[in-house]
Parts: sequence; C-alpha cells; structure tokens
Amino acid sequence: MDFNHIAAWGAAFALTLLLAAWLTPRAWWRRPNLRALGVLASGTLALGLLFSAWVPATAVTPPPRAAAPVLPDAHGAQPAPGGRYLVVDDLNLRDAHGVRAQRTAVLRAGTLVTATGAADGDWWQVRARVDGQAREGWASSLWLRRADERRSQDAQAGTKRIGL
Repeated sequence: MDFNHIAAWGAAFALTLLLAAWLTPRAWWRRPNLRALGVLASGTLALGLLFSAWVPATAVTPPPRAAAPVLPDAHGAQPAPGGRYLVVDDLNLRDAHGVRAQRTAVLRAGTLVTATGAADGDWWQVRARVDGQAREGWASSLWLRRADERRSQDAQAGTKRIGL
C-alpha cells in the first residue's frame, strides 16, 4: 500500500467523522457504544473503497532477475553425448520414454551409464552394462548424477571418501 492509498483511507475516516457529527443525533456520541462504532466502521469502509478506486495505481517494478545459474547436476540439462552418469537409486531402464513404457532392465544404484545424447524432457536415452550385457534404453534423468559430481563435491568440502 503506498502513501496515496493511506491518505485516501485517512480522508475517508475524517470525512466519516465529519458526516457522522452532522447527520446523527448528538446523543449517539456522548459515550462509546456499538452503534457509533458501526457508523464509523461502515462509513470509513464505504468512503475508503470509493477514494481508493480514484487513486491511480502505481506500477511496482520488480528488481531485475539474475540469469538462472547453470546447475552442476543432471537436472534440467540436456545430456552430453558420451557423458557418463551414476545412477543414484535403483532405476528402471525402459524401451521408450515415460513411465508407461515397457521396463527392459533395472539399473542398480551406483551403475555407470553413458548418455547417447537423445532426450525427451527428463527422459534420457542411455547405455549401460546390466548383468554383463550391454543395454540401451530410456531412464529418468532425475535419478542420474554426473560421474564426477561426487568427487567435485567432496573436493570442495575438503572431505576424503574412504572405502567407497
């Protein structure tokens, strides 16, 4: 609410007091009561809405938005052909994109996959070795992370991964 709207509501309250003093019996205002409060509230509301409608709207310009940062993981990015990604949690490999497509294999957590470069939204076509056999199919990129992501996060945090 800007200053003009506050001034409009203040003027509405003042005009309501003035009109109430002229147009109502003096006995109503000798001591506070619900009738006087109702007159003040309804008059201020009616006049305040009327005056606010006459106040020109001021355009609030939002601050300029910075460009979206490039995400370090697979979300929202297109797969790089030949890019290597790790499966975060057990993931279905499907013969087409979408959850209704036939499942051809299950990629276990930690499986290394290679992107072919084909994508349809969050669904990426990948190649992987499952039970010693080379497989190609579609997988949800929401469950994939760049193969070097964990190492780069650990290096930034200064931690050392032991035994993994």
